[in-house]
Amino acid sequence: MIRVLRLAQKEFLALLRDKKSRMVLIVPPLVQLIVFSYAATFDLNHISYAVWNEDPGLYSRQLLARFSGSPNFRLTGEIRSEKEVRSLIDNRKVLLVLHIRSTFSRDLLAGQPGRVEALLDGRQSNTAMILMGYVQTIVSDYNDDFVARNGLPPPIAPLEIRAWYNPNLKSRWFIVPGIVGLLTLVVSLLVTALSVAREREDGTFDQLLVTPLRPVDIILGKILPGFVIGFLESTAIVLVAVFLFHVPLRGSLFALYLGIFLFTLSGLGVGLMISSIVSTQQQGLLGAFLFLVPSIILSGFATPIANMPDLIQDLTLVNPLRYFLVILREVFLQGATARILIPEYGGLALIGGTSLLLAGHFFRKRIG
Repeated sequence: MIRVLRLAQKEFLALLRDKKSRMVLIVPPLVQLIVFSYAATFDLNHISYAVWNEDPGLYSRQLLARFSGSPNFRLTGEIRSEKEVRSLIDNRKVLLVLHIRSTFSRDLLAGQPGRVEALLDGRQSNTAMILMGYVQTIVSDYNDDFVARNGLPPPIAPLEIRAWYNPNLKSRWFIVPGIVGLLTLVVSLLVTALSVAREREDGTFDQLLVTPLRPVDIILGKILPGFVIGFLESTAIVLVAVFLFHVPLRGSLFALYLGIFLFTLSGLGVGLMISSIVSTQQQGLLGAFLFLVPSIILSGFATPIANMPDLIQDLTLVNPLRYFLVILREVFLQGATARILIPEYGGLALIGGTSLLLAGHFFRKRIG
């Protein structure tokens, strides 16, 4: 065990003395967390819109006041014809044009439904769908107030929506825990994917082979620094998520850190397996990114796994990030305990154990 700790100490010194390694492990993850968390959001702010109002009545002005008073909308101007609508949307000057017909107030006073058109830029389909939800919410609230204020009968089957665990549907609460998993995987992969390759390039790998260290000792010595760095990075990222982005951490720290432990083990195993196969650090870096990109796409980070084809869903079962994202989001938002997450822990433990066994096999084969 003393020999393993000495080797781990050597790995720490090699990482900390190398300026490039220090920069890769410390600065980018925190910068990426802050940049991604602010940039990668499904919420829309400062939506540029124009108004085509053909009704001079009171009710149309009341409805438009709800849009102008919303912090999410930014009025760019009023227009008078359909030709102006086409020009604004074609040139991407607005995302939305609100068209209120001339009979809007008269129809409401007569007990008839008033017509409001929302003309959206459908070239950005995801943005248009989110924007459509915003518009429907404002118009629905206006309708409810109008019915209550004028003593009209309410709808027969009103719809009441409550979102559990994320009542305001903030997309940042969904994205930031995913970024915690993403950056933890990047760090754990890079630490080990370059370790053995760096020994070969520096010419110190043969010196390791003539020491009393067994292959299992070398593997443990390579993994320990990755565990320490992975835990420190994960803790720093979780603190930033909670105190800077105010993502609620409702679950137990034990459930969270058990997931971090098993996920880091999986990432280190995959990274060490890559490092045992390649010969140079450049190959190790390419191998790490070759594993990283499909892991992100097939993890459910941005798109639900349930929407993928059955074959692709089966492939996600060997992706450790898939299981860790479930752990993160359920611990952060749902307040899940370790007992609920046993299937995810089992998947991570299986992937970590298998990848470490394969890494040991390839390592012994390269020695032979």
